[in-house]
Formats: sequence, structure tokens, C-alpha cells
Amino acid sequence: MSRMGRPLLNRRLAEFGTTIFAEMSALAVRTGSINLGQGFPDTDGPEEIREAAVRALRDGRGNQYPPGPGIPELRTAIAEHQRRRYGLGFDPDREVLVTAGATEAIAASLLALLEPGDEVIALEPYYDSYAACIAMAGGTRVPVTLRPDASSLTYRLDLDELRAAVTDRTRLILLNTPHNPTGTVLTPAELAAVAELACERDLLVVTDEVYEHLVFDGGEHLPIATFPGMRERTVTIGSAGKTFSFTGWKVGWVTATAELVTAVRSAKQFLTYVSAGPFQYAVAEALRLPDAYFDSLREDLRAKRDLLSGGLAEAGFEVFRPAGTYFVTTDIRPLGDKESKGGDGFAFCRALPERCGVVAIPNAVFYDHQGEGAPFVRFAFCKRADVLEEAVARLKSLAA
Repeated sequence: MSRMGRPLLNRRLAEFGTTIFAEMSALAVRTGSINLGQGFPDTDGPEEIREAAVRALRDGRGNQYPPGPGIPELRTAIAEHQRRRYGLGFDPDREVLVTAGATEAIAASLLALLEPGDEVIALEPYYDSYAACIAMAGGTRVPVTLRPDASSLTYRLDLDELRAAVTDRTRLILLNTPHNPTGTVLTPAELAAVAELACERDLLVVTDEVYEHLVFDGGEHLPIATFPGMRERTVTIGSAGKTFSFTGWKVGWVTATAELVTAVRSAKQFLTYVSAGPFQYAVAEALRLPDAYFDSLREDLRAKRDLLSGGLAEAGFEVFRPAGTYFVTTDIRPLGDKESKGGDGFAFCRALPERCGVVAIPNAVFYDHQGEGAPFVRFAFCKRADVLEEAVARLKSLAA
């Protein structure tokens, strides 16, 4: 408490302490464990893209403040990427905004588009910054839970539950597909139903598509902005971090109508204003890499998904093999030991480094209804194959 008799932390953020990622990463360092918790690659992306950043630094491009909306080269490359991949046309001068990663894009979008008391529907479990950003904007989050299907070992969206969650106070749907942490990729039919609902109830959609190039099963990524009536009400968020394995560069973007981009930019300019100047030039080159690069990235991570998923199954977990992203969700209860049979993912993850030298994340941190996620644990497979093989070998001790 402060001397004034009230807490120092804004009450909107009172429920958000130190993130589980910080806690588990510190535990990994202290125990010397393999960190399969936080989702960052352990190798850099393409050498030619790293060299492009070096050239920009040496040439003095981006070392001072870049333009507020982002450098023209990158905005043009983003617009070209959206047209080439998805047939979506955006004016790079009015309908593209560069941000400090997808996290800032989400924060700026919600701060710009919400009034206090507006309701935001988010698919639960959700990336933890969603809840914090909704709170900072004064909104009310309304979770719609993706539930595991035991027969298919996938997670599914209940469209009736989604429709029932919409009220007269609903302002927008915060969508994430491919979905972190479950690895769910919404089907064309599900996306069409979300689009129909948004148009019918006059809702905005903010869609986090940072894993767009990491769809392993069932075809290519399908942006909801391509559906009838959705381009004018959708804010699409992308990022270079997951696609090019340079997560520390923090280069993200928004594509939307000029009116929506103007609104988001109004909030974004008072957050970072600008960021990552030299890296923006490098990402502009990265987005123009040939299709072979994106295909190779997907196939490499598909193989790593299968490696880790298979090892987890052999160790005794029930495995929900992801259709996208670079995370795999597991149910710990089939392990049957004292740490897991109670379905306490927090206790399991805190004990796992000492038990077998591997760090994971309890899915319950991604839920409002924590009981729904209590027995589930997330592992990241965006690591070198030899690291995953060693992790699998360590985890197999659980089966013994």
C-alpha cells in the first residue's frame, strides 16, 4: 500500500503479476533444464536477412527515428505479401501500420477501439497479454472456451457458445488462428460462422495471425478478412518474429481499412511511437523471400512437432497434436503418478525441472476458468532437433 492508503498498481492490472514465462524461464536457468516453455527459437533465422539488418545499420538506415507508420519499404512489402498470399489488397500508405511486435499491435488495437465497459470475446485459452490489454483498455473480457475432443485429440470451437456470448455490449471478437496454446486452426466453416456473426451483430474483429505460415495440416492459412463483409471490420495482425525466427527484433504490423489503421495508429503513437528501425529494412527483404523458404520452415517445424509429440506420447502423456503454431498441448493425468493424477498443471510444471530437467508451461494460466485448463501442459517445439531429442529422452523417465 502507498502512503495515500491505496495500492500502487492500477486496479485494472491488479490480477496480473509476474508472468508464468518469467517464473519458468528462471527455473530453467536455476536447474539447468531444457526450456520448452517460452516460445522462442534457439537458432537465428536466414543469414541473408540478418546481413540485411547489418547493412541497414552500417548504411545508417533506421538508426534514427523511422516514420511513425513504418518505413515505406516494409509497408509495401507487407501489402505485397497480403496480396500474393491471400488476394487481399491494402494501400501501403494508408492501410498498413508497423508496430513493436504483435503484442503492441494487439495493445494499440484494443486501446484504440474499446470504450470502458465494452465486451471483448476471446477464445479461451488465450495468450496472456490479451487479458492484460483488454483490462488496460477498460474492456470486459468474455471467454469462449475451446474444449478438447477426446476422440480426435483436438480442440474445437462451440459456435453456439460463441453466438450466445454476444450481447448488446459486445464491441469486438479477438480471434487467434492458428491458435496459441492449443495449436487449433479454425476451419473454413468455423471462420465463415464467425464472419457471419460479426456482420450480423456489427462487430469488429481483431485477429492475431502471427503463426500464419505454420499450418501443418489441412491446407494453407485462411485470413478471416477474406470472407464476405469482413475486410471493412477486421484488424489483421502479423509478425516477423515467428516466421523468420528473429523474435528479439519485435517487428509486427497491422493491416486494415484506412479508418481502422488511423484509429490504431492514434493509440500506437503514444506507446512506442517507433521501433526497430534497421530491422524494418531487413524484414522488408524477408517478406520477399521465395515460397521455398516458407515451405521449408513449415516442413522443418512439422518434423519437430512429430518428434516431440511422439516422445511425449511414449512418456505417457495424452497428446493433442497441433495443426499449427509451434506448441503442443498435453494432458498430464494419464501419467498416473502423484504429481499428475490430480490434474494440477502448476504443481506438475514446477516439479518437472527437478524430476527430469525439462520446463513446460501450465495451460491454466491462459484461462479465466482455470479448472478447464488445469490438467493441460504446453511444450514448445521451436528448438533444434538435438535439443528436442534430449528433452524426449529425459521425459521418458516419467514413464518409468
